[in-house]
Amino acid sequence: FSEFLAEEGQEKFWTFVEASQDIRSSDHGTNYSSYHAMLKAACQNLSPLQQNLLKFSLSLRSYSATIQAFQQIAADEPPPVGCNSFFAVHGKKTCEFDTLEILLQTASERLKPFLFKGDHRFPLSNPDSPVVILYAEIGTEEFSRFHSLLVLKASAGEITYVLRHYVANPSKEKVYLSGYGVELAIKSTEYKAKDDTQVKEVNATMIGENDPLDEVQGFLFGKLRQLYPDLKEELKELRKHLIESTNEMAPLKVWQLQDLSFQTAARILAAPTVDALMVMKDLSQNFPTKYFKGTLGLQSGDSALFINGLHIDLDTQDIFSLFDVLRNEARVMEGLHSLGIEGLSLHNVLKLNIQPSDSDYAVDIRSPAISWINNLEVDSRYNSWPSSVQELLRPTFPGVIRQIRKNFHNFVLIVDPSHESTAELLNVAEMFFSNHIPLRIGLVFVVNDSEDVDGLQDAGVALLRAFNYVAQEVDNNYAFQTLISVSIYNKVKTGDQLQVEHVVSVLEKQYPYVEMNSILGIDSVYDQNRKEGRGYYEQTGVGPLPIVLFNGMPFQKEQLDPDDLETITMQKILETTSLFQRAVYLGELSSDQDVIEYIMSQPNVVPRINSRILMSDREYLDLTATSKGHFQLNKPDLYKYSFTRIGISQPVTFWIVGDFDKPSGRQLLYDAIKHQKSSNHVRISMINNPSEDPTSKNTVITRAIQAALQTQTSNNAKNFITKMAKEETAKALEAGADITEFAVGVKAFESPKVDFILSHAMYCKDVLKLQKGQRAVISSGRVRSLPRGGDRHIQYVANKEGFSDNEIHKYFRVLENLLSSSASDLVMKVDALLSAQPKGEARIEYQFFEDRYSAVKLRPKEGETYFDVVAIVDPATRDAQRLAPLLMVLNQLINMNLRVFMNCQSKLSDMPLKSFYRYVLEPEISFTADDSFAPGPIAKFLDMPQTPLFTLNLNTPESWMVESVRTPYDLDNIYLEEVRDFTAEYELEYLLLEGHCYDITTGQPPRGLQFTLGTSANPVIVDTIVMANLGYFQLKANPGAWVLRLRKGRSEDIYRIYSHDGTDSPPDASEVTVVLNNFKSKIIKVKVSLKTYSNEDYTFPDFRGFTGGQKNDEVKQDKDDVINIFSVASGHLYERFLRIMMLSVLKHTKTPVKFWFLKNYLSPMFKEFIPYMAEKYNFQYELVQYKWPRWLHQQTEKQRIIWGYKILFLDVLFPLVVDKFLFVDADQIVRTDLKELRDFNLEGAPYGYTPFCESRREMDGYRFWKSGYWASHLAGRKYHISALYVVDLKKFRKIAAGDRLRGQYQGLSQDPNSLSNLDQDLPNNMIHQVPIKSLPQEWLWCETWCDDSSKKRAKTIDLCNNPMTKEPKLQAAVRIVPEWQDYDQEIKQLYSRFQKEKESGTLTTTDGMKLQNRKGKL
Repeated sequence: FSEFLAEEGQEKFWTFVEASQDIRSSDHGTNYSSYHAMLKAACQNLSPLQQNLLKFSLSLRSYSATIQAFQQIAADEPPPVGCNSFFAVHGKKTCEFDTLEILLQTASERLKPFLFKGDHRFPLSNPDSPVVILYAEIGTEEFSRFHSLLVLKASAGEITYVLRHYVANPSKEKVYLSGYGVELAIKSTEYKAKDDTQVKEVNATMIGENDPLDEVQGFLFGKLRQLYPDLKEELKELRKHLIESTNEMAPLKVWQLQDLSFQTAARILAAPTVDALMVMKDLSQNFPTKYFKGTLGLQSGDSALFINGLHIDLDTQDIFSLFDVLRNEARVMEGLHSLGIEGLSLHNVLKLNIQPSDSDYAVDIRSPAISWINNLEVDSRYNSWPSSVQELLRPTFPGVIRQIRKNFHNFVLIVDPSHESTAELLNVAEMFFSNHIPLRIGLVFVVNDSEDVDGLQDAGVALLRAFNYVAQEVDNNYAFQTLISVSIYNKVKTGDQLQVEHVVSVLEKQYPYVEMNSILGIDSVYDQNRKEGRGYYEQTGVGPLPIVLFNGMPFQKEQLDPDDLETITMQKILETTSLFQRAVYLGELSSDQDVIEYIMSQPNVVPRINSRILMSDREYLDLTATSKGHFQLNKPDLYKYSFTRIGISQPVTFWIVGDFDKPSGRQLLYDAIKHQKSSNHVRISMINNPSEDPTSKNTVITRAIQAALQTQTSNNAKNFITKMAKEETAKALEAGADITEFAVGVKAFESPKVDFILSHAMYCKDVLKLQKGQRAVISSGRVRSLPRGGDRHIQYVANKEGFSDNEIHKYFRVLENLLSSSASDLVMKVDALLSAQPKGEARIEYQFFEDRYSAVKLRPKEGETYFDVVAIVDPATRDAQRLAPLLMVLNQLINMNLRVFMNCQSKLSDMPLKSFYRYVLEPEISFTADDSFAPGPIAKFLDMPQTPLFTLNLNTPESWMVESVRTPYDLDNIYLEEVRDFTAEYELEYLLLEGHCYDITTGQPPRGLQFTLGTSANPVIVDTIVMANLGYFQLKANPGAWVLRLRKGRSEDIYRIYSHDGTDSPPDASEVTVVLNNFKSKIIKVKVSLKTYSNEDYTFPDFRGFTGGQKNDEVKQDKDDVINIFSVASGHLYERFLRIMMLSVLKHTKTPVKFWFLKNYLSPMFKEFIPYMAEKYNFQYELVQYKWPRWLHQQTEKQRIIWGYKILFLDVLFPLVVDKFLFVDADQIVRTDLKELRDFNLEGAPYGYTPFCESRREMDGYRFWKSGYWASHLAGRKYHISALYVVDLKKFRKIAAGDRLRGQYQGLSQDPNSLSNLDQDLPNNMIHQVPIKSLPQEWLWCETWCDDSSKKRAKTIDLCNNPMTKEPKLQAAVRIVPEWQDYDQEIKQLYSRFQKEKESGTLTTTDGMKLQNRKGKL
């Protein structure tokens, strides 16, 4: 509850914390009553829509991860022994309040703790005081006591009070999550792959029979059982008959398939509107039994969802990010609604794009004050370069800088010649120039511009005059090259300042016959750009010297270090090149256009950079007046009296805040009025913020201004106030002049009392958070406080924050039906509301001309705000299976105007959906009949057909890693004729932290770089390697705060982390902290840079060898001491084969063996049994897993996903110490020592495969690689089988084989007809780029392709499928491999022993721990 409210505002969080103290203490008895008591406390300041969203977030458990993150942070402290709640004061901990005092006294000696974004700071805390973090469970008695004591201290300004949730003894019970889909896909039964081992039945209730709805073909059996309890058996028979008569699935003829999608759509549209979503959900989820392109770019059969014009991508956005969208939209819509904007007008206002630009601001560089050293477009040295902008679109190697004869990149140095840093900066510029970098270089010298100072007194002036003299004699380029970079600054020692003598000595040497006085002295005519240079520097307001502008954008101070400047400039050139490429591609920039004019016409170019306006965090006032207990921000007396041009509504409103009885306040007001005269759409209002307690003496001017606003016409008031703002008026008044002398128009008026000034002062203190007398400018709700000193440039506030004329007209057009006398107020409030929203994607405007026949329409409730939701869907697709239940839940949550358009595909030749699907999502928490919490949302499949063979898949959010934990059944082969009732339970094992990493020097991913993730106490918990594909990496974590580091060893030796984005630590922090505190995807961006070495060889390491060397902190594993064997299996039959394969390996080798299994698809039964087997047969094992990256083309069929894992992630699946492994298929029998294969010489290839046998002649017709594409592609090479291969991981990583395989896969997999045997076709397709060493034929014998005579030489036997006989695997195993049955019996006996020990409770694992007989809901 509290975390939901914290996101609405910390004020609501702390109000709830106070209210919740009573809830726990009063006994509410049941879950139901305590839930509703908390709901009541939480909902006090929430609208009905927000209340629905709160219930939905509780049902989703979306804040469980946040609480768990706080638990992990507390555990990392760690908590003092025996404390249920405790305080942490700058690293020291206690749970005694008395000890807290002692810790506070010494707190200043220790470092302040790092506070996370999600931390809850008490609002009245003093930021300079010591930080006290309270770890406690809100609502407990102990918390109440501690909380009230800390609130007293915080209110007194003694501490900063931070609260973090901490439950000392958390419940062991796991919570049920929702927001995922479950699919029962129909499997092909061409090859029988079902285990014949009987599974012991488990008591599972008939979910269907106890379901209160239980509807079959229109009969509500739940209701019938209640009405006729005596007919229970007969009803059961009837229900069974109805299910069996409807659920069997006869295959459809081709002519029946063609229009299936249209028939489904017609059925949905024919249903009554109320039921249409239900029908759509039912048809799409149980499908196996039952203008778009022009505007939205959708093909027929595509789906899309839009909420208020925002595109919701169902593939990438999970329910948790969708919840955030709903919540942000609700805030804006309710704000607009409270301003009286409703219905269609509200949605038109939402579509206005008035977000302030967050790009880097630039100043205009078309000033004559800049002396340009070169010009790429006209200088002869660039004549050989092409001049067409189309050259930008020519492909090049990554990181190559294109040399084009256009001034795309402009580098301006604004320097004081006598400053010690100037020489280094000029050297960097000279280096760019002499190396032909396509960079136009300009200089602005900022020197003393006083007439009295000449070049014989001031070194800066001397250098400027010398430069101008040589430039006039030859040109700027020569002046730059000879004078500055070569001669004058060479004479200045590092760290020293330029002296006049340095300039004189160089000039005398170069021009011995010229009188120095005439160049540098008082009568010099070489003062060009002296005044202009300083004027340009001051007018642009770019901050302290020196300044470097790139295309007008100033670099940050820390980027001006000469070592970094070169790197950053090159990076900027690469970045801006992509922007120019886009402009050329879209036709916005052509060869005959002036590039400089194009750059300077961009919206981020401003006349002056005022960092206070452009760079600071944006704070907006809430002008919708919905907050209680605060000043209503639209109190009429605050801005009722403003003056504007008469009769015109003004879109930009300035509130000028200051003490107008002080010179600084009057100056601000005077500047504002001056600006208003030059602007078309500004109105001004004044709020007085007195420096001292107001009396009639010290508020004369403020009261006169107020009186004028109350009594005069707008124009007269303006003229009078303008006079009041002038200093001479203030002096005259002080000298005793009568204020009425200055009045315009009406002469006499009664000056008001000082009461209104008191209310203004309180408003400034409580709402604007200003100090006494502090000045501020508030433009359309955005507050900018000004420092005590002067900042005269108010006009630039307006120039940037005001709108362009087009936007203003659009604004007023949208609001015209709402405009009245208060039009300017309304625009101001709407502007403040919309600008304060986080910047998101642009909204799509869609117009549907014809929605009579092909749309389901649900109208919203009248008089309330509604969401505009548009769904476009083909009802016979996977998207429809997800979209329909989502829309049904949304319909319960929010008031929406819903239109669902059917976008069907014609001429279907195959069944479009081959799976049953359930989406687990509930709008709020449900309760059982006895008022306790219902067990939680689950997926139910009722009344399923009996004949097909199913496989179960989970469709979870991208960042979840789940595993099946409890089910006795084979989830890969579900046959409902044999198992009538079937349950499976999964657990969320990890949340994924994903990221992209780039080297700022090259702009490329540092392939092979290694990251580790851990805590301060345990720095390395998981590690990973950066892929070359998009610089992608992933790390397994759980909710909490984690530290990301470069791995010790080579990674840390060569690189340092340069910057990071999306993390939770400040950009300059030495450690990168990442907080995982919700179920949404967390994707970070890390930029790294090379450490500088004196040794030349280290500057650019050979990335290809990056992972080759052993880390110094790792013990080199003796490669003879273990055989690493990797295998994958899914389903009970293949797991049975896998155990037999393992046994056959162990029987034939004396070398220690370590097995590696892909964890993602193993059954709970296998995972439970494998430790027992490992102990009995003395082998090691490890379960590895990797989440299929979201950017890599997804496979939907489970078998193809498993094939993908066999080949696509070999470089990242294994720890970096493994340098060689063998892959052995689960259905193989080994007859030799695999040490021989492990030590086989691959002759430089990264992997070795066995070619397909060709000795069984009767199978020639099935050898597809002998003709067509494969024959020409292989060009005489062999086609290899993927059942057995050996991989040299060292070599594999060194040549980036994994990155190459993924790149090729990404290209080929878009075509559904390619890579039909993914794990085998891909390496064979890549044989020219990633060579394969062919293993001798006897390493893999398989009856399908090899003749009987070669069987006796076989080192391994594989049970390949036979396309001719389609013989079931089990049958083939018994027939082909004589020893198979012995192995099978041995494993079965071991398994039955394991079961007996488990049931008797005597089962132990190697570490002596008893395995608990886990009982839980199955």
